[in-house]
Amino acid sequence: MKNILPGIWQWSWFSEDKQIDFNGLFLTVGEHKILVDPPPMTGDASAVVLRNGPVDYIIVTNRDHVREAKRYQDEFHCQLHVPEVDAPQMDLKPTKTFKDGELLVGGIWAIQLKDQKSPGESALFIQQRQGVLILGDALIGKPAGALSMLPAEKYADREKAKEGLRRLLKYQFDSVLVGDGASIMTGAKPILEQALQ
Repeated sequence: MKNILPGIWQWSWFSEDKQIDFNGLFLTVGEHKILVDPPPMTGDASAVVLRNGPVDYIIVTNRDHVREAKRYQDEFHCQLHVPEVDAPQMDLKPTKTFKDGELLVGGIWAIQLKDQKSPGESALFIQQRQGVLILGDALIGKPAGALSMLPAEKYADREKAKEGLRRLLKYQFDSVLVGDGASIMTGAKPILEQALQ
């Protein structure tokens, strides 16, 4: 687990099937300790969480990023927040569902993105510092240093999906932390603009 930004740690689990890193985030925002889209943790990742915890919230960005959320919800006895639109298609019991534009725990804004792979696909925006954008499946960090959309067959309409992602450009951010692939710590906004051309 790496401390990638102030108060933000990231750990990865390599998917042999997809040939890409699945990333989870551990956020310490004020007194809150939050996991985002958690894949399986290694021993050192667990140690960092236990040392800085206890975890009080897990946020899942879309129906396909449930990953180990149920396991860690049970382990840490914490609240689980998921997108309202995707909740019926998830095999877990959230404590709370969230909608577009909702301010979540720790001052994190939920941004629901239209016409994506799942109807509830949500980005998370942290306004503090230079601005941090957290993405589930909206874009992936592949190749490293770039952002790209998923393969065309994942969308009902790829052009509509791309148009839905343009909404992200309204926000001021310097970092994009992706659920899959390599995150971009600085200078991320022009890279996102380029991905949506």
